Amino acid sequence: MNLLPKSHEEFAQPEYWNSFFTKRGEKSFEWYGEYLELCEHIHKYVKNTDQILMLGCGNSQLSMDMYDSGYRNITNIDISTVAIRKMLELNERKRASMKFLQMDATQMTFDDEYFSVALDKGTLDALFVDDTAEVHATVERYFNEIKRTMRNGGRYLCITLLQEHILSYILNYFPRNGFMLRVVHCADADRANQEKNADNPDVVTMPVFIVVATKFKALPMPILEFSLGKDKMQRLQTAEELVNAVVTVQKAALICNGLARTNIAGHNEVVMDLCQPGESIPRYTVHVLDQAPARGLGKFAAFIVPQGREIEWLFATTQGRKKLQNSAKFQRLAVVTLHRDQQYLSLDSVKRELGDSIKCLAPMGLTEQIPFLSLGADVGKRETLVSGLSKISGEFRIEEVEGNEGKVFRRLIFLNNQFVVQSEALVKTIKLKGKKERKKIDFGYLACQHHLYMSAGVHLATGPKPNASEFKDVVVVGLGGGGLCSFLHSALPDIRLTAVEIDPIMLEVAEQYFELKQDKHFHVVIDDGLSFLDVCKKEEIKFNAVLFDVDSKDLSLGMSCPPKSFLEPAVLDNIKYIIGDKGLFVLNLVCRDEALRDEALQQLRAAFKAVCSYKLDEDINEVIYCSNSEKYKSIAEWKKDLGAAARRLNNSAKEQKLQKDDMLEVTEFINELNI
Repeated sequence: MNLLPKSHEEFAQPEYWNSFFTKRGEKSFEWYGEYLELCEHIHKYVKNTDQILMLGCGNSQLSMDMYDSGYRNITNIDISTVAIRKMLELNERKRASMKFLQMDATQMTFDDEYFSVALDKGTLDALFVDDTAEVHATVERYFNEIKRTMRNGGRYLCITLLQEHILSYILNYFPRNGFMLRVVHCADADRANQEKNADNPDVVTMPVFIVVATKFKALPMPILEFSLGKDKMQRLQTAEELVNAVVTVQKAALICNGLARTNIAGHNEVVMDLCQPGESIPRYTVHVLDQAPARGLGKFAAFIVPQGREIEWLFATTQGRKKLQNSAKFQRLAVVTLHRDQQYLSLDSVKRELGDSIKCLAPMGLTEQIPFLSLGADVGKRETLVSGLSKISGEFRIEEVEGNEGKVFRRLIFLNNQFVVQSEALVKTIKLKGKKERKKIDFGYLACQHHLYMSAGVHLATGPKPNASEFKDVVVVGLGGGGLCSFLHSALPDIRLTAVEIDPIMLEVAEQYFELKQDKHFHVVIDDGLSFLDVCKKEEIKFNAVLFDVDSKDLSLGMSCPPKSFLEPAVLDNIKYIIGDKGLFVLNLVCRDEALRDEALQQLRAAFKAVCSYKLDEDINEVIYCSNSEKYKSIAEWKKDLGAAARRLNNSAKEQKLQKDDMLEVTEFINELNI
């Protein structure tokens, strides 16, 4: 039986409701949840002694449940004579003192200030069928009647779906008429409605809200508040903030409805930001992944990533999160990352805070408790050492985080790309005799794996240890925090190293927070890297190796490292001259677009006689080696010489006491080299 109206306008017609309730018979109709799901909010705002007006009661069980819970002073009105007659018949014995009156809520006959509570469950939504002037006039009369019949300090409770035009009108009417306004999300009602419609995939259950408008004689300023149900009430400054809070819940509901009914295995993961009411900055980001049902898999779990570890491959990439899901053995996994500039007291407090949100992401029919997984017993540690602003790269942070086995890492992060670490250093705590402990940067630690393979290229270009009077020259375009340069300077003390950095503030950061030290073998030039190379060619300055480790500031590009302008023919021609026949050009290529990668490689092959590459396993980084030597047209020669260079890299790191063990697995490295 189709009991839904054919057009929205029918909602406002008495004939529709008479027909509706005749068809429904004795069965009550609960639009937005049962008393059980709503009672927590009702009891908070309605006292047993209140004089209660039930607006548009229909044949809802709500007033009967309230009566049975101790509320005796209830007057029910409805526009439908059929509904009132049925409710009188149903309640004349058990609830004889409860009143039922056929009455139009826009033209009530009650005395002024007669009621202390007016309760509206879906009536406003039924009246407010569209955004026309005619409907506005009807709603204005409805609200005016509620205001007229309500005592000072009384409350209008409206259980509603808060469509956009309804919320806009409420935010206009009540503040200008001296009402304090609260909006509370009824999560329990949402879940109950979802469960009722579990077998009907065509029904999308929208979130239910309770609007609480409290009447005052006058307010010095509008008072607007919002709560996600059991959370603390948030005082908001503007109507726009309240609209954003409601819309955020509504948009999330659409996603959650889909996740409740659908397995997204084989499709993209679903990503959601969770913010506190009134705030636009995310507090959590949740990635939801599904895999096909299989024996031995649990239904659903949430994995909380400790602070600072969200940048690791396992948590920062889709492939990594899929691997995490396979290890965790759950059909659905919600991977939760915590954001910087937020305070998290403990893992338990995070679990409590996330509880309702995670439940909303569960598959339909899940009854067991949802387990929370993590890497340890706490949320990790993250300390911001400095917040800064670069004119070139925007806002940045220097922060320290605790990683595996209690190790402390210092990081440079640009806020326009927060999940990418620009530079990272391992921080050691040392204690000199008779002195206090102090922190020291470990130059033997290379956070970026591609730096290791670029360093092997430097060893190839500079050859075995030179004579005391012979120095090899290396230029690195792109300094960042100086991790690569500090490692090369420490591992190869007999080379002369030049770093070129366009952003002067990065040099300050590298020196103050990453212990970069310039001397006669290492200096930093503040200049545009391309201009620097152009000058080198014009002045016939040669280098044994040129390294590109510079990224694009345009995150929308398919190739983020290096910028496309760095591979223009004129630039490559400069590099070709600078390195001569025996030198090497090494660059870090980060390219998500296969066509752009092919184009970049074609440009390199057109400029250099020999090009070889090494692709990192769990990264999108690819280290490219370019030479002008005919010798390296053979992959065997690349493997032979890069293998020897890699062994020299391992040896020099040990000799300089940067590492105790080999840094690079030589056999694996040379086996994966490709022309």
